[in-house]
Amino acid sequence: MALSIKELNSLLSILQEDVTEQQTFESLASSFHQSFSKADHFRVGCALVILLQQHDLLPGKTQRLAAIFLLYEMYRNDPPASNPFATVFVHLLHSSEEESGKKQEARIIMPSLSNPEIYFLSQLILMPSKDLFKKTPTQILSMDTGSMQSFDISGLQLALAEKQSQMTQMSKSGIPVVISDPDTRNSGDSTAEKDSERKTAEFLLTGQNAPVEQCFRPEFVRLAPPLHVCEDELVWMNPTQKADHKVAWDTSMCVSNAVGVEAKRLMAKAFRGSLTLAQQSQLLSELKQDPKIVYHIGLTPAKLPDLVEKNPLIAIEALLKLMQSNQITEYFSVLVNMEMSLHSMEVVNRLTTDLFIEVQAFCIEFSRIREAAALFRLLKQLDSGEGILPQGQTPVTEPSK
Repeated sequence: MALSIKELNSLLSILQEDVTEQQTFESLASSFHQSFSKADHFRVGCALVILLQQHDLLPGKTQRLAAIFLLYEMYRNDPPASNPFATVFVHLLHSSEEESGKKQEARIIMPSLSNPEIYFLSQLILMPSKDLFKKTPTQILSMDTGSMQSFDISGLQLALAEKQSQMTQMSKSGIPVVISDPDTRNSGDSTAEKDSERKTAEFLLTGQNAPVEQCFRPEFVRLAPPLHVCEDELVWMNPTQKADHKVAWDTSMCVSNAVGVEAKRLMAKAFRGSLTLAQQSQLLSELKQDPKIVYHIGLTPAKLPDLVEKNPLIAIEALLKLMQSNQITEYFSVLVNMEMSLHSMEVVNRLTTDLFIEVQAFCIEFSRIREAAALFRLLKQLDSGEGILPQGQTPVTEPSK
């Protein structure tokens, strides 16, 4: 992951304080792409992260803002969660003055951002405007962000948590390979300081001494478990004692399977059209009397959209009975991905009215599953008031046939 001397000089020339104070972000991006190809982006990004962690290597705020912008610029055409440095953005947004002042040597420490920097980074993650890139870092730092709205990046955090949940605990553990020098006294000679900064950057980012990874992960070593002493456990494989063996009959064979016949007939009719009030009451009564009957009346994830559109009340009751099923994720996947209509909104709204906490906990537990993450985002929209029907208002349903 090391850079060459030429590449490092090009990167540091772009991040010079006098350059970042005067040039717009568009100009910085143009200079960067002239110096580096797409194949170099990840190596350069790793170098930028190390520079951001060492406040003495990027002492100027405009330099820091330019480095953050370049981490975004390299992958601006990809979704924010696909950016390999998206976790760096989250760490930067959640760093505080208190945290950055403590000596925490066992974790990666990011610089504490000012309010204008937080506003700028949030804009990059969510929806950057073209006018934003026409400004200079100096103009961004002088902005008054007191009256500007805050941004919600929970969507990015959920996507990253979904990715990290698939990683092993060992891959998420480690300590930084580079520790900042606590001695921040100025030497009084700015030229000597710049030479020292450049030499330090060369030592960290070029040649054989450059760290291959940003975190050190020690090898996990544990003792092999002792072998189990086997004595009589496998005697049953070769029985030697005489015993009276009896035939084990399956008492459920040839038993009439008439239970739920009427419920199965009504459910098959519910997929094709709206049930009458009497038929709805009968099917709902069957589901309440025997909740497990929902597994035997032909309701599959593929048939759920038809049931939602034709008989939303039946769909709600059936989904409530299926909450404990290990296939509920498939039903939620179909519900989230089906075409939005008045009836589908009614089903989601009714599910979230008593079961909001349970469904939200379910989505967080299975956030690694794409459909569960999509349902969580839909619940967030419903909770914020988007798409929720007013309390007491009932959607208009099709007339009973």
